[in-house]
Amino acid sequence: KRGEDYEVEEKSQTVSITEEGIRKAEQILGVENLYDHINTPLVHHLQNALKAKELYRRDVDYVVDKGEVIIVDEFTGRLMPGRRWSDGLHQAIEAKENLKVRQENQTLATITLQNYFRMYDKLAGMTGTAATEAAEFEEIYGLEVVEIPTNEPMIREDRNDVIYKTEEAKFNAVVEDIVSCHQRGQPVLVGTISIEKSERLSAMLRKRGIPHQVLNAKHHAREAEIVAQAGRLGAVTIATNMAGRGTDIMLGGNPRMLAQRELLGKVEMDEEVWKRMLAEEDISWEEWERKLQEVSSRCAEEKEKVIREGGLYVLGTERHEARRIDNQLRGRSGRQGDPGASRFYLSLEDDLMRVFASNAVASIMDRFRLPEDLPIENRMVTRVIETAQKNVEANNFEVRKNLLKYDDVMNTQREVIYGERQKILAGQDLHEQVEEMIPEVLGAILDRYIDPQAHPDDWDLEGLFRHLKTLYPIGFEPHEIDREAVSKEALLEALVEDAMEAYARREAEFTDSGRDIRELERLVMLRVIDNRWRDHLYDMDHLRDSVGLRSFAGRDPLVEYQNEAFSSFQELIGNIQEEFLRYMFHVQLVKAEERPSLHLVESGAGGEGEKKRAQTARSEKVGRNAPCPCGSGRKYKHCCGKSA
Repeated sequence: KRGEDYEVEEKSQTVSITEEGIRKAEQILGVENLYDHINTPLVHHLQNALKAKELYRRDVDYVVDKGEVIIVDEFTGRLMPGRRWSDGLHQAIEAKENLKVRQENQTLATITLQNYFRMYDKLAGMTGTAATEAAEFEEIYGLEVVEIPTNEPMIREDRNDVIYKTEEAKFNAVVEDIVSCHQRGQPVLVGTISIEKSERLSAMLRKRGIPHQVLNAKHHAREAEIVAQAGRLGAVTIATNMAGRGTDIMLGGNPRMLAQRELLGKVEMDEEVWKRMLAEEDISWEEWERKLQEVSSRCAEEKEKVIREGGLYVLGTERHEARRIDNQLRGRSGRQGDPGASRFYLSLEDDLMRVFASNAVASIMDRFRLPEDLPIENRMVTRVIETAQKNVEANNFEVRKNLLKYDDVMNTQREVIYGERQKILAGQDLHEQVEEMIPEVLGAILDRYIDPQAHPDDWDLEGLFRHLKTLYPIGFEPHEIDREAVSKEALLEALVEDAMEAYARREAEFTDSGRDIRELERLVMLRVIDNRWRDHLYDMDHLRDSVGLRSFAGRDPLVEYQNEAFSSFQELIGNIQEEFLRYMFHVQLVKAEERPSLHLVESGAGGEGEKKRAQTARSEKVGRNAPCPCGSGRKYKHCCGKSA
């Protein structure tokens, strides 16, 4: 129960469980201590379940379509099919909606947009709403924002915000304003922040008998046509953030699209496709041009009437967290010197007001003892709201800046790993690298089992040799070592010499069989790097999530993350090298009639924490279009079947 078992902090989008909530959870789950290290996954699942319940709303943050949860982009209002929230959150929302819970995606590569953009030598951009984010462009990318004057003087009237106590009173006022505009013939574009709100307003307008179009993530297929006709006489268009961003809403309507709809009942932007459609319907080009001319003159007449009524009226039903999205909505009106007007209707129950500005505005309303259905329209209120938006933007900027600091740590590692991959893909010979790798890997293994300060009798030689036998076919046994005379350096030298000889024998085997071991080295190294990097990304995600708790001990989470990330990366490099050598020493050569390609088998006990991957050669016939048995994911004819 909210407020009793857990607390919700909407500003920071977090949920914290209370002592009472912990007690209930332990009772339900049948565990003694919820925060015991064994129960860490349970805490994580519980947090996600509460976030899904309280912070993620259907038809606002996501929609459910054909049994799937599809994310709605909070800035554009568009659906993002194929995208999933990470770290188990998407599964929690699927469970909340009683849908099939799908397996979590494994991250194969990750980069923040900021670091992605900074990979380019030159950066530039154009947008109508960069001015509010000028400080961020300067700090993150070193880019200056320059404002360009409008082509024609801007004569749009941006009216003060109107604020009501309740959402119901606000929507009633919005409907009255729309009805008034519709009766006069002034086109109205209504901006809502979610699918849920757009459908609520649509239902209210239907009750009043006002014809209108709804444009949201559920009805995006006709977006171009709906936006094109939003400037017609008496048109009412309800839209979420998608609101035809970047498009020119033509007053009086778009004659071309209107003529297409009247002539064939379809709209087609491609000229060649349109000509083909006319031919199929046996409509001449002259007939089409007559229709277009007729509709154009009708649209021109409508445009004159719309201009007399004040142009397109943009009506916002809620302020967004970012001012630039409000500016984008306003920017649909008053384009290219056309007249227009804009106004935002707000209530104390709106998300932005409730979380960030309700106290300041509520005190103003209480001071004047205003009834619920009587609004405040005052420049002071608009300033309070703009201040709240600036605070939200500043907070979000800090979050992005902090995220970038963490990703800068990963970016250094990413450049090293991707740099190595690029060299391999370019055909770099790895022979010298392998010769340097053998002493490094053997030295690291020796460090795990041998303390140079201890007497050789106390060395764990049996454990050392068990490990080495999983790596390569070692040429001597522990009992052959003279413990009285041996030193760690001498043992390492002997092992390196033995391993080098073993690798030389492997090279000779390949040469004798006519195989290219250099090519195999590249293939194996690529495979090992990709597998280990994927696991490393998963570990780093968990490290970033958990390191914040160290601030309670007075330690800087970022410094802690940097230190642990460095140690983790060193471990990653060691694991890549050891796994590569293990593959190379255990790879099996298969005869051409049995298998038309080299076949990798990872044998032996394997290193600590490693996943064993073994692929067995198959002698049965494989179809040319079937998946290749080697596990590459490609078709057989494009992979091992090439040489068959």
